[in-house]
Amino acid sequence: MNTPQSPKDVLSIIEREKVEIIDLRFMDFPGLWQHFSVPAGEIDENSFEEGLGFDGSSIRGWRAINESDMLVKPVPETAFIDPFLQHKTLVMICNICDPITGEEYTKDPRNIARKTVAYFKSSGLADIAYFGPEAEFFIFDDIRFDQNEHSGYYFVDSVEGRWNTGRDEGPNLGYKPRYKEGYFPVPPTDSQQDIRSEMLLTMEKIGMAVECQHHEVATGGQAEIDMRFAPLVEMADNLLKYKYIIKNTAKKYGKTVTFMPKPLFNDNGSGMHVHMSLWKDNKNLFAGDGYAGLSEVGLYAIGGILKHAPALLAFTNPTTNSYKRLVPGFEAPVNLAYSSRNRSAAVRIPMYSSSEKAKRFEFRCPDPSCNPYLAFSAISMAVVDGIINKIHPGEPLDKDIYDLPPEELSKVDQTPGSLRAALEALEKDHDFLLKGDVFTSDVIETWIDYKMTNEVQALDLRPHPWEFALYYDI
Repeated sequence: MNTPQSPKDVLSIIEREKVEIIDLRFMDFPGLWQHFSVPAGEIDENSFEEGLGFDGSSIRGWRAINESDMLVKPVPETAFIDPFLQHKTLVMICNICDPITGEEYTKDPRNIARKTVAYFKSSGLADIAYFGPEAEFFIFDDIRFDQNEHSGYYFVDSVEGRWNTGRDEGPNLGYKPRYKEGYFPVPPTDSQQDIRSEMLLTMEKIGMAVECQHHEVATGGQAEIDMRFAPLVEMADNLLKYKYIIKNTAKKYGKTVTFMPKPLFNDNGSGMHVHMSLWKDNKNLFAGDGYAGLSEVGLYAIGGILKHAPALLAFTNPTTNSYKRLVPGFEAPVNLAYSSRNRSAAVRIPMYSSSEKAKRFEFRCPDPSCNPYLAFSAISMAVVDGIINKIHPGEPLDKDIYDLPPEELSKVDQTPGSLRAALEALEKDHDFLLKGDVFTSDVIETWIDYKMTNEVQALDLRPHPWEFALYYDI
């Protein structure tokens, strides 16, 4: 299916493909895709301009019940045929609008991303911001969890899990990746090649550009599929399609996928290294003759990232579980430094190619639990602040940070140690996000309040199983 460019294109596809159902999707505030469906006959050209109504009061972080009416406006360029549903269904991603004022809703994450792009262009700084996230995930065979007043537990299992080498599997074939050694054994140790290939091919089928797929470092079915870079809003849209396809393909095989950053103790977690470059007049603004082939603009961009990293992490690493991954010893970048080739730095300049077109930086802290519209927008605004205010990142750190002596390591700033600390950093440092009315004060306030109340404080209230091991016999 060719990418539609107009409402007429979408209506032609509906007729040609004999589409029965139109599925309208949008992002809630914390970061889960939402949807509702209408018969194909309910969509006409006016639907794209006038929108369709829904109740916004039940969407997390959005409207109060006394101001619940909202509109979705389908975006024609996002249309694709759903590859999983029984009835022929055409999916469209939507923007959210206020039905009274007609204005774009300030808490619609996609609206924030679109405003970020508009700010780049209106400031004359850049025409386009390219993003290339590398989202990791786990494919498990079983997941059980519960929490109530007198008990709490989780249990995950995978036929690939190293902990199952002694299990009676009738027969147990023994091909299970060792802890931290899942990168890149061939089958039969890698038992999920066909599943990942089907995920990749399904992405291509709906028009996504995919570069590779592979097993990742951890035991228990950790994986990665890399998409080709794309402009900010398009890439955020693609990441939602990515998660949708991966989860539903796994379900076809009787398996389950999680994008939790740290579902397994004592093995690598799932990150989402984010590659970024800025372009203007078809020229890569980050390419130059400075350190690692970067321009002065590229260095200032990194300076903005490192300066605002503690606040950024409130959006790029937005779960309490995120900070179980951001610890030393598991390839996660906990030190706020930059380097070429050094994967222990928070910001890395990849050196795979000497081409100016390939020049970019890689922010290694984010993880796939984030809302991509908000995460990419926050990263962009930190970059803008770095460039406008000429924030130099200082000297690069090309040593292995984890092997530095304590006196040298103490001079390197570290990432926040918890979601609470990241939210507190955001509370103190968010003016850079408000420029150009990209993020608004109500967005920042709601984000901090929602995360503190529903996640940080909620977790604080509950006993942890390990606390019983530590303290029960006191």
